[in-house]
Amino acid sequence: MLFSKNSKKKILKLLGLSLVVTALIVSPSLSGNNFHLFNAPALEVSVNAQPPAGTDAAQQNPASPEGEEKGKSDKAESASSEGETKGKIDIFKIVMGVLAGLVLFLYGVTRLAEGLEAIAGDRAKNLIDKFTSNRFAAVATGTVATTILDSSSVTIIMTIAMVSAGLLTFVQSLGVVLGSNIGTTIGAELIAFKINEYAPIALFLGFLLHFLGKTDRWKNIGLILLGIGLLFFGLDTIDEAMKPFRDYQPFIDWMKTLGENPLLGALVGALFTVLIQSSSATVAIVITLAASGLISLPAGIALMLGAEVGTCADTLVATIGRSREAVRTGVFHVIFNVITAVVGILFAAQLASLAQWISGGADVARQIANAQVIFNVLGVVLVIGFLPLIARGLEMLIPGGKSNRQLAGEPQREQTKV
Repeated sequence: MLFSKNSKKKILKLLGLSLVVTALIVSPSLSGNNFHLFNAPALEVSVNAQPPAGTDAAQQNPASPEGEEKGKSDKAESASSEGETKGKIDIFKIVMGVLAGLVLFLYGVTRLAEGLEAIAGDRAKNLIDKFTSNRFAAVATGTVATTILDSSSVTIIMTIAMVSAGLLTFVQSLGVVLGSNIGTTIGAELIAFKINEYAPIALFLGFLLHFLGKTDRWKNIGLILLGIGLLFFGLDTIDEAMKPFRDYQPFIDWMKTLGENPLLGALVGALFTVLIQSSSATVAIVITLAASGLISLPAGIALMLGAEVGTCADTLVATIGRSREAVRTGVFHVIFNVITAVVGILFAAQLASLAQWISGGADVARQIANAQVIFNVLGVVLVIGFLPLIARGLEMLIPGGKSNRQLAGEPQREQTKV
């Protein structure tokens, strides 16, 4: 019986491995030429058709008046047909490609988060609990925890839960929330490095470790690699599906409108983030499309600012049924992100110029990633000095819970100082 069970497991593992190998072989032809495992260029065969016998003299002698007229008419017809081809796109094919890439991307993000949380979840909790003695340590802790968990939403939800359980004070949590906004920019910087072509390797290694690993640690490491591979594979699939929009004038005009109207771009970014429940995913998709020339810097910044607001939806859900202190933490996150996003919209042009200056000759994708870093770091720097006042204001806005004097950073309790 035991032998039968083990043999079934081996058969399932081998079957799964064969499916992954098959997917790696077939997927380049489905998603485009950029995803060949060993970057082997596709062979191009050029066939020059010979003119059939019996063609008239006007075709064979272009110098004649008849030949010139026919040549001009042929050029005009080919130009018009080329214009019609560029003007028409297969919307259904694009939508299906984008949806497929989005599913792969979000599934990869989920697997990555599961692997990271399994390996470092307890460490992140201990990190938040131990290293939040003052506001600066709390910001650093939030940054590191978000980098480890690869999700600002997970960090903030974990923080809210710890505040609700009494493991963390409300004032300590404010710095962690600020740090989580900085930590979420690390992923955007990595996306801008354009390492999509190595996704199949990560998929293959991740599959082997996750399904054939002997210990839970190796299985979780495999899950992390599998998530990374799916994440970048999904981004590349979205990029390939969106390529027809490069020459599609209505889409170009729409992107230009988003760049000229940052408020509209921010609304689009916020709605998209609420739908997919991940600001990191929104920014990653924006950076990927910018690398392909589909999104300009102003439009990318506007969408990024909207993603900062859209991620607050998870925070609001996490505060339902929590203590008053936990609700204050969630409200602080929402207020901070909304106010900084409004300021970013008002100074979007200046933010774009600063990002271009810092990025030097880098491409638009890197400029958008750097703009997110600048935006979040400046927001934290401007607010961190006023945390005690903000804490008192939130206590007045949402009364109840523990003593206001203790939570506002008064010296009655050492651990609640900011």
